[in-house]
Amino acid sequence: MSVAKEFEAANANYVASFTKGDLQLPPQRKVAVVACMDARLDPARALGLEEGDAHVIRNAGGRVSDALRSIIISQQLLGTREIVIVHHTNCGMLTFTDDVLRNKVRDELHQNVDHIAFLPFNDLEKSVQEDVKLLKESPLVLDVPVTGYVYEVETGKIVKIDSQ
Repeated sequence: MSVAKEFEAANANYVASFTKGDLQLPPQRKVAVVACMDARLDPARALGLEEGDAHVIRNAGGRVSDALRSIIISQQLLGTREIVIVHHTNCGMLTFTDDVLRNKVRDELHQNVDHIAFLPFNDLEKSVQEDVKLLKESPLVLDVPVTGYVYEVETGKIVKIDSQ
């Protein structure tokens, strides 16, 4: 059975007891969370979120430059007034460089992706600090609280990272 078929079966069970169809469009806690897409990180569980609480924007590495479009929409149209960034230990983004991935794509897919910044990093805390700084300095982002964390995949704990 394909994973999609498994999802369809799971969704049928979910629908049978679904009671949250009346949630409002804007997130109730007025927060946007930018987190890595890593399967070991469940932002809702780690941060105590329920459906309707927050916008959770996920991408490789939890990089805010990649999430900027969603952050602008979240703030300007849906009223979020705080941003939380969550990177994590043992992240795949620590394991390569743009050149390594570009060469892999070129060799295996015969495509040129030199125009894509894959946004890897080699220092976990620094990546969080850079992302906090980027949001605080961006003229496209409202002046709201921005907090950065590292999620420890080994323990489930979030560790606040002080901005520079």
